[in-house]
Amino acid sequence: MCAARASCPRNSSCRRIEPLPVLSELDGLVVVLVRPRNPLNIGAAARAMSNFGAHRLRLVNPFAAGFREAKSAVGASDLLESAEEFKTVAEAVADCALVVGTTAIRHRALQHPVHRLDEPTGATIRQRLQTERVALLFGSEKIGLTNKDFSHCHWLLNIPTKEKNISMNLGQSVAVCLYELARSTPIPTVASDFKAATAGDAEIITECLLEALRISGYVKPGTDEMFEKKARALILRFKLEEYDAKLLLGMVRQIVWKLRQGEKT
Repeated sequence: MCAARASCPRNSSCRRIEPLPVLSELDGLVVVLVRPRNPLNIGAAARAMSNFGAHRLRLVNPFAAGFREAKSAVGASDLLESAEEFKTVAEAVADCALVVGTTAIRHRALQHPVHRLDEPTGATIRQRLQTERVALLFGSEKIGLTNKDFSHCHWLLNIPTKEKNISMNLGQSVAVCLYELARSTPIPTVASDFKAATAGDAEIITECLLEALRISGYVKPGTDEMFEKKARALILRFKLEEYDAKLLLGMVRQIVWKLRQGEKT
Protein backbone atom coordinates (compact mmCIF):
# COMPACT_ATOMS: atom_id res chain seq x y z
CA MET A 1 0.00 0.00 0.00
CA CYS A 2 1.23 3.48 -0.79
CA ALA A 3 2.37 5.08 2.47
CA ALA A 4 0.72 8.36 1.52
CA ARG A 5 -2.73 6.74 1.63
CA ALA A 6 -2.36 5.51 5.18
CA SER A 7 -3.74 7.73 7.92
CA CYS A 8 -2.47 7.09 11.42
CA PRO A 9 -2.47 9.98 13.91
CA ARG A 10 -0.47 7.92 16.40
CA ASN A 11 2.32 7.34 13.95
CA SER A 12 5.16 9.86 14.42
CA SER A 13 5.59 10.16 10.65
CA CYS A 14 2.00 11.35 10.38
CA ARG A 15 2.27 13.75 13.32
CA ARG A 16 1.00 17.22 12.54
CA ILE A 17 3.38 19.99 13.58
CA GLU A 18 1.26 22.76 15.05
CA PRO A 19 2.13 26.37 14.15
CA LEU A 20 3.68 28.53 16.86
CA PRO A 21 3.25 32.28 17.32
CA VAL A 22 5.79 34.45 15.49
CA LEU A 23 8.50 35.60 17.90
CA SER A 24 11.20 37.10 15.65
CA GLU A 25 12.30 37.58 12.04
CA LEU A 26 14.03 34.20 12.18
CA ASP A 27 11.15 32.46 13.91
CA GLY A 28 10.21 30.64 10.71
CA LEU A 29 13.68 29.09 10.64
CA VAL A 30 13.94 25.48 11.81
CA VAL A 31 17.40 24.37 12.93
CA VAL A 32 17.68 20.59 12.50
CA LEU A 33 20.56 18.71 14.10
CA VAL A 34 20.88 15.27 12.50
CA ARG A 35 22.33 12.55 14.77
CA PRO A 36 24.23 14.97 17.06
CA ARG A 37 26.52 13.15 19.50
CA ASN A 38 27.75 15.65 22.09
CA PRO A 39 25.24 17.25 24.52
CA LEU A 40 27.54 20.29 24.85
CA ASN A 41 27.35 20.91 21.11
CA ILE A 42 23.57 20.66 21.19
CA GLY A 43 23.52 23.13 24.08
CA ALA A 44 25.87 25.50 22.24
CA ALA A 45 23.64 25.35 19.16
CA ALA A 46 20.62 26.21 21.31
CA ARG A 47 22.48 29.13 22.86
CA ALA A 48 23.41 30.47 19.41
CA MET A 49 19.80 30.18 18.34
CA SER A 50 18.72 32.19 21.36
CA ASN A 51 21.39 34.81 20.59
CA PHE A 52 20.05 35.44 17.09
CA GLY A 53 16.31 34.97 17.55
CA ALA A 54 15.73 31.47 16.18
CA HIS A 55 13.44 29.37 18.35
CA ARG A 56 12.64 26.11 16.57
CA LEU A 57 15.16 23.35 17.35
CA ARG A 58 14.60 19.83 16.06
CA LEU A 59 16.83 16.81 16.54
CA VAL A 60 16.93 13.63 14.47
CA ASN A 61 18.07 10.59 16.47
CA PRO A 62 20.29 12.45 18.97
CA PHE A 63 23.01 10.17 20.33
CA ALA A 64 22.91 11.59 23.86
CA ALA A 65 19.73 11.09 25.85
CA GLY A 66 20.59 13.81 28.41
CA PHE A 67 21.08 16.68 25.99
CA ARG A 68 18.26 18.77 27.52
CA GLU A 69 20.42 19.43 30.61
CA ALA A 70 23.46 20.60 28.64
CA LYS A 71 25.24 23.29 30.68
CA SER A 72 26.48 24.95 27.49
CA ALA A 73 22.93 26.19 26.75
CA VAL A 74 23.39 29.30 28.89
CA GLY A 75 20.24 31.41 28.63
CA ALA A 76 18.59 28.90 26.30
CA SER A 77 17.43 26.14 28.64
CA ASP A 78 13.79 26.75 27.71
CA LEU A 79 14.64 26.41 24.01
CA LEU A 80 16.50 23.17 24.71
CA GLU A 81 13.63 21.86 26.82
CA SER A 82 11.11 22.50 24.03
CA ALA A 83 13.29 20.95 21.30
CA GLU A 84 11.44 18.34 19.22
CA GLU A 85 12.84 14.89 18.47
CA PHE A 86 12.21 12.95 15.26
CA LYS A 87 13.27 9.56 13.95
CA THR A 88 13.86 10.67 10.35
CA VAL A 89 14.90 13.78 8.45
CA ALA A 90 11.70 13.52 6.40
CA GLU A 91 9.58 13.93 9.52
CA ALA A 92 11.69 16.79 10.86
CA VAL A 93 11.37 18.93 7.70
CA ALA A 94 7.85 17.93 6.62
CA ASP A 95 6.33 21.39 7.16
CA CYS A 96 9.19 23.32 5.51
CA ALA A 97 9.01 24.75 1.98
CA LEU A 98 12.79 25.13 1.69
CA VAL A 99 15.34 22.68 3.09
CA VAL A 100 19.02 23.68 3.09
CA GLY A 101 21.78 21.29 4.14
CA THR A 102 25.21 22.38 5.36
CA THR A 103 28.42 20.75 4.16
CA ALA A 104 32.18 21.18 4.36
CA ILE A 105 32.27 19.54 0.87
CA ARG A 106 35.76 17.96 1.21
CA HIS A 107 36.21 15.61 -1.75
CA ARG A 108 32.58 14.59 -2.07
CA ALA A 109 30.81 14.48 -5.43
CA LEU A 110 27.63 16.39 -4.62
CA GLN A 111 24.48 16.20 -6.74
CA HIS A 112 23.03 19.45 -5.36
CA PRO A 113 23.87 23.09 -6.04
CA VAL A 114 26.20 24.42 -3.33
CA HIS A 115 26.04 28.06 -2.22
CA ARG A 116 28.66 29.91 -0.19
CA LEU A 117 27.46 31.35 3.11
CA ASP A 118 27.53 35.10 2.51
CA GLU A 119 25.28 38.16 2.54
CA PRO A 120 23.45 37.39 -0.75
CA THR A 121 22.72 33.80 0.32
CA GLY A 122 21.59 34.97 3.75
CA ALA A 123 19.31 37.54 2.11
CA THR A 124 17.78 34.84 -0.09
CA ILE A 125 16.93 32.68 2.92
CA ARG A 126 15.59 35.71 4.83
CA GLN A 127 13.38 36.52 1.86
CA ARG A 128 11.90 33.00 1.91
CA LEU A 129 11.36 33.28 5.67
CA GLN A 130 8.96 36.15 5.13
CA THR A 131 6.34 33.77 3.75
CA GLU A 132 7.55 30.21 4.34
CA ARG A 133 9.20 27.95 6.87
CA VAL A 134 12.84 27.09 6.13
CA ALA A 135 14.88 24.20 7.55
CA LEU A 136 18.65 24.45 8.02
CA LEU A 137 20.26 21.03 8.50
CA PHE A 138 23.50 20.27 10.36
CA GLY A 139 25.02 16.78 10.46
CA SER A 140 26.69 14.85 13.24
CA GLU A 141 30.09 15.85 14.56
CA LYS A 142 31.57 12.61 13.23
CA ILE A 143 30.45 12.42 9.59
CA GLY A 144 28.22 15.43 8.90
CA LEU A 145 25.20 14.92 6.66
CA THR A 146 25.00 11.78 4.52
CA ASN A 147 23.97 11.56 0.87
CA LYS A 148 20.59 10.27 2.03
CA ASP A 149 20.22 13.36 4.25
CA PHE A 150 21.13 15.54 1.26
CA SER A 151 18.34 13.94 -0.77
CA HIS A 152 15.85 15.86 1.40
CA CYS A 153 17.52 19.20 0.60
CA HIS A 154 16.76 21.69 -2.16
CA TRP A 155 20.36 22.99 -2.08
CA LEU A 156 23.45 22.99 0.12
CA LEU A 157 25.30 25.67 2.08
CA ASN A 158 29.03 25.87 2.69
CA ILE A 159 30.83 28.02 5.27
CA PRO A 160 34.01 29.31 3.55
CA THR A 161 36.94 28.07 5.68
CA LYS A 162 40.63 27.47 5.03
CA GLU A 163 41.60 24.27 3.24
CA LYS A 164 43.92 23.26 6.09
CA ASN A 165 40.97 22.81 8.46
CA ILE A 166 37.69 23.06 6.59
CA SER A 167 35.26 21.58 9.14
CA MET A 168 33.89 23.51 12.12
CA ASN A 169 32.51 22.54 15.52
CA LEU A 170 28.75 21.92 15.35
CA GLY A 171 27.81 24.69 17.78
CA GLN A 172 30.12 27.16 16.02
CA SER A 173 28.66 26.27 12.63
CA VAL A 174 25.15 27.00 13.84
CA ALA A 175 26.29 30.33 15.31
CA VAL A 176 28.08 31.45 12.12
CA CYS A 177 25.12 30.57 9.89
CA LEU A 178 22.59 32.28 12.15
CA TYR A 179 24.74 35.40 12.41
CA GLU A 180 24.77 35.71 8.62
CA LEU A 181 21.03 35.20 8.39
CA ALA A 182 20.30 37.66 11.20
CA ARG A 183 22.41 40.44 9.68
CA SER A 184 21.27 40.01 6.07
CA THR A 185 18.64 42.28 4.57
CA PRO A 186 15.95 40.20 2.87
CA ILE A 187 15.39 40.64 -0.85
CA PRO A 188 12.19 42.67 -1.44
CA THR A 189 9.30 40.37 -2.25
CA VAL A 190 6.94 40.81 -5.16
CA ALA A 191 3.27 40.21 -4.43
CA SER A 192 2.35 36.74 -5.63
CA ASP A 193 -0.22 34.03 -5.01
CA PHE A 194 2.48 31.36 -5.33
CA LYS A 195 2.63 29.04 -2.34
CA ALA A 196 5.38 26.46 -2.44
CA ALA A 197 4.72 22.83 -1.62
CA THR A 198 6.34 21.65 1.60
CA ALA A 199 9.00 18.97 1.94
CA GLY A 200 6.27 16.79 3.44
CA ASP A 201 4.19 17.15 0.26
CA ALA A 202 7.22 16.17 -1.82
CA GLU A 203 7.90 13.17 0.43
CA ILE A 204 4.37 11.82 0.01
CA ILE A 205 4.62 12.13 -3.78
CA THR A 206 8.02 10.41 -3.66
CA GLU A 207 6.64 7.49 -1.63
CA CYS A 208 3.75 6.99 -4.06
CA LEU A 209 6.02 7.28 -7.09
CA LEU A 210 8.38 4.65 -5.65
CA GLU A 211 5.41 2.38 -5.01
CA ALA A 212 4.38 2.68 -8.65
CA LEU A 213 7.94 2.01 -9.83
CA ARG A 214 8.24 -1.09 -7.63
CA ILE A 215 4.94 -2.56 -8.83
CA SER A 216 5.81 -1.88 -12.48
CA GLY A 217 9.18 -3.59 -12.09
CA TYR A 218 11.19 -0.46 -12.86
CA VAL A 219 12.97 -0.65 -9.50
CA LYS A 220 15.07 -3.78 -9.41
CA PRO A 221 15.81 -5.71 -6.17
CA GLY A 222 18.62 -4.11 -4.20
CA THR A 223 18.26 -0.69 -5.84
CA ASP A 224 15.49 0.71 -3.62
CA GLU A 225 17.72 3.09 -1.67
CA MET A 226 19.34 4.53 -4.79
CA PHE A 227 16.00 5.11 -6.53
CA GLU A 228 14.53 6.62 -3.37
CA LYS A 229 17.22 9.32 -3.32
CA LYS A 230 16.94 9.93 -7.06
CA ALA A 231 13.13 10.16 -7.02
CA ARG A 232 13.15 12.53 -4.03
CA ALA A 233 15.75 14.79 -5.62
CA LEU A 234 13.74 14.85 -8.86
CA ILE A 235 10.53 15.91 -7.11
CA LEU A 236 12.35 18.64 -5.15
CA ARG A 237 13.89 20.03 -8.35
CA PHE A 238 10.40 20.63 -9.71
CA LYS A 239 9.89 23.33 -7.02
CA LEU A 240 6.20 22.53 -7.03
CA GLU A 241 3.49 24.98 -6.10
CA GLU A 242 1.09 23.67 -3.45
CA TYR A 243 -1.79 23.11 -5.88
CA ASP A 244 0.45 21.40 -8.44
CA ALA A 245 1.76 19.08 -5.72
CA LYS A 246 -1.82 18.01 -4.90
CA LEU A 247 -2.54 17.50 -8.60
CA LEU A 248 0.59 15.42 -9.15
CA LEU A 249 -0.11 13.35 -6.04
CA GLY A 250 -3.60 12.59 -7.31
CA MET A 251 -2.14 11.42 -10.63
CA VAL A 252 0.44 9.16 -9.01
CA ARG A 253 -2.10 7.72 -6.57
CA GLN A 254 -4.35 6.83 -9.50
CA ILE A 255 -1.44 5.10 -11.24
CA VAL A 256 -0.70 3.10 -8.09
CA TRP A 257 -4.36 2.12 -7.77
CA LYS A 258 -4.52 0.99 -11.41
CA LEU A 259 -1.32 -1.03 -11.06
CA ARG A 260 -2.73 -2.67 -7.95
CA GLN A 261 -5.82 -3.69 -9.88
CA GLY A 262 -3.63 -5.27 -12.49
CA GLU A 263 -1.87 -7.35 -9.82
CA LYS A 264 -5.22 -8.82 -8.74
CA THR A 265 -6.19 -10.05 -12.21
